Amino acid sequence: MIDKNVVTRIVDEWLEGRDYFLVDVAVSPEDKIVVEIDHAEGVWIDDCVELSRYIESKLDREEEDYELEVGSAGIGQPFKVLQQYLIHIGKEVEILTKEGKKLEGVLKDANEENFTVTIEKKVKPEGAKRPKLVEEDVTFAYDEIKYTKYLISFK
Repeated sequence: MIDKNVVTRIVDEWLEGRDYFLVDVAVSPEDKIVVEIDHAEGVWIDDCVELSRYIESKLDREEEDYELEVGSAGIGQPFKVLQQYLIHIGKEVEILTKEGKKLEGVLKDANEENFTVTIEKKVKPEGAKRPKLVEEDVTFAYDEIKYTKYLISFK
């Protein structure tokens, strides 16, 4: 079986000096290798082809046959690495907490420990007849959520 760490090292070599970052490397027991990369401005097919050829140049099919798939982290797929949070700051995201609560808001900040989302909620001020929308910053630790993903809106 092809070693995931070997593939990761090869991908890291290719990424050096580029604005792309590695999202995930998966190697199945049948030696199907799936590499996901991302970029703040999107992923270009030509770069996926180039990375695929680079990986193929470093692995020996005579020694071990494999299937290789190189692509971008899918739109609408849950974030897997901190860099995905960082490139989506200022954009709308959807969060599902481990308690099953789904929230939508604007990603405000992210770091190694947690991330903050600005959500709108209805609050009825004392003495008011109707509730009004107010913004509130909510901070989550990564282990408090099932997923966060970019919210595609067609407004």
